[in-house]
Amino acid sequence: MTVKAKKHLGQHFLNDESIAEKIANTLSFEGYKNVLEIGPGMGVLTKYLLDKPTKTYVVEIDSESVDYLKANYLTLADRVIEKDFLKYDINEVFKGESFAVIGNYPYNISTQIVFKTLEMRDQIPEFSGMFQKEVAQRICEKEGSKAYGILSVLTQAFYHAEYLFTVPPHVFNPPPKVDSGVLRLTRKEDYSLDCNEAMLFKVVKASFQQRRKTLRNSLKTFNLSDSLREDSIFGKRPEQLSVAQFIALTKRIEDDLKTQD
Repeated sequence: MTVKAKKHLGQHFLNDESIAEKIANTLSFEGYKNVLEIGPGMGVLTKYLLDKPTKTYVVEIDSESVDYLKANYLTLADRVIEKDFLKYDINEVFKGESFAVIGNYPYNISTQIVFKTLEMRDQIPEFSGMFQKEVAQRICEKEGSKAYGILSVLTQAFYHAEYLFTVPPHVFNPPPKVDSGVLRLTRKEDYSLDCNEAMLFKVVKASFQQRRKTLRNSLKTFNLSDSLREDSIFGKRPEQLSVAQFIALTKRIEDDLKTQD
């Protein structure tokens, strides 16, 4: 029995064992007892995770894949979660415990998976896996690059991001039309922010929605005081600011708005 890849689920099954093993080895497996694999398909990555000292759980929305996994990985059978990761409260399983996240992520929901990870960062010390190459690079990019954007800043506010290696299309069935890229996110030792997190998200999103404009223009809707808007940082474009500068800017915006109340 094999599972047919379903286009509407964005499935591309990896069929290269050495790459699967290499992806499994991107996690440290230290400091947590549980690993969650998202979208395991037929378990090419799962089998290597089951050899690790941690307890592996998998979350899979495709019922055909779920049946395959339960039939072929008997030790995993009671840890196969047939749910949509984006809609499911995973703490029904983990009860607030830490867990690492790994997977060959469906391209169509990969950025949403990252945003859900950021929401759950208190529980997720490590995250790794495969994305469309362009998305993986964007997450890991530094300021000064055209690829640097909302995803780069918000991820790197809480995690160290590393682009690890590129995977060509021919090792998948069916082959995607683009290269894939594997990355690793390691949560920062101190990942508390020196600003309001919700405000940071607003500032970063507003800045990059009009990325060709200076911050003075893109942040107009915040109704900032003239004295703050005259600061030289507002003459810059968003891709020129580092993550630390965005956090510092958000703090200044918060303080500015408070003084106007």
